[in-house]
Amino acid sequence: MLRDCTEPESAAVTVMVEGRPVAARSDETVAAVLMRLFGANYRTTSVGGVTRAPYCLMGVCFECLAEVDGVPNRQACLITVSEGMAIVRQAGPVTVD
Repeated sequence: MLRDCTEPESAAVTVMVEGRPVAARSDETVAAVLMRLFGANYRTTSVGGVTRAPYCLMGVCFECLAEVDGVPNRQACLITVSEGMAIVRQAGPVTVD
């Protein structure tokens, strides 16, 4: 769908990606930010460390997992960024206490 040119641009926010500040649009998803920074294969699996990429981008496939604000295994395609959000790529096995 084409963006209506009369719509105001979304607000800019700053998120922390692996400890560094990154500018993002307030309507971007975490997955979009990670793909923009690291390419599509931004995480690895818990078995074998195989690279994975977001597939469906609508919350069905679970291939876009990331750690968001200290919580692992979040579906990055379903989370819209917010000011100061802390994002970390998920690599390998994740254990939750």
